[in-house]
Amino acid sequence: MTQEIYIETIPQVIANKKKLEKELDVKITNKGKLVFVEGEGDKEYIALKVLEAINLDFSVQRALLLKDENVILQVMHIKDITKRKDLHVIKSRIIGTSGKTLKNLCHLTDCLVSLKDNEIGIIGEADFIEFAIQALTSLIKGSKQANVYARLEREKKNRRLNPKSYQSFKNELDRELRKF
Repeated sequence: MTQEIYIETIPQVIANKKKLEKELDVKITNKGKLVFVEGEGDKEYIALKVLEAINLDFSVQRALLLKDENVILQVMHIKDITKRKDLHVIKSRIIGTSGKTLKNLCHLTDCLVSLKDNEIGIIGEADFIEFAIQALTSLIKGSKQANVYARLEREKKNRRLNPKSYQSFKNELDRELRKF
């Protein structure tokens, strides 16, 4: 069965079409900004998640991390968390000076975070995404960055002291974060 998704960043998808088709084992076609994905059910689902991540301004390489069954994409809508009208101020708080807050969030949560319009995309292991959601929600609601960082640093220390499947994803994530 063919699935479809609307993609704003269609040039990025078209430029990487062959790579996406090969990596995801699906057939990708488009009509304008409407992208059609054809393949086996589970592969279509993963391809749609990868395309959704690309649409949230993740690079193709980062979006392809979703091929790992332990890695998920979570989307947060800023308007669902706050009633404030000055969303540009909230987005500025999330990004920080020269992207410093966003970069710190990525390192402390072991997740990749992208901000596009009023949506926040998070790629990471399910266990870690919860930390990112909590941190971003706190920032959106007005918590100080320092307080958010302190909580994340405590949680990260606890994860290091109680490792599970942490190391395999951590290695892949570290490679991606070096490109940041």
